[in-house]
Amino acid sequence: VLDEFFRTGVYRVRKPAETFHTSSPSMDISKASNFERFVFDLFHGDGLQVAALWQQLETTGYFDLAGTAAFARAAAEFGFASGRSTHAERIATIRSSFERYGQMIDPHTADGLNIAARWREPDVPMVVLETAQPAKFAQTIREALGREPDRPAAHFGIEHKAQRFVRMPADLAQLKGLIAQRCV
Repeated sequence: VLDEFFRTGVYRVRKPAETFHTSSPSMDISKASNFERFVFDLFHGDGLQVAALWQQLETTGYFDLAGTAAFARAAAEFGFASGRSTHAERIATIRSSFERYGQMIDPHTADGLNIAARWREPDVPMVVLETAQPAKFAQTIREALGREPDRPAAHFGIEHKAQRFVRMPADLAQLKGLIAQRCV
């Protein structure tokens, strides 16, 4: 969704049939939840313009900013560039990061590293921030590295620790009361 926007200027909400489960689930979005905030910045805080775009989005399922000054600002002023990553590229990036740097990375970080490397300029340092714990993606890590992901020290034995929970009816007033009681 966002790659299409940053490449073309078209923001188009995906239908469920067009949204696919991948090994990088945070990228499997049909409608970007915080995107409206960025568009607000693109339009210098013009809430009426943003509201009109979101009304168009509700009506038609898309809006197109290609060729507008606002869209040009996404790259020129905010520095946005984008790309897409396949499962095979993600696996290869996880593997190469581990082999080259001894660093185990999660699939989302692998997407960022893979795309950032495509945009990297010679002699300009590249920084990619980790976005999740590899332990959350054991199947993908096993596929890439042939081993279990490292587990953060705080999570050792977590599956054997006592669980705390409260059973209660689906009642908003009771839920608010429990939160107020526990947060004092």
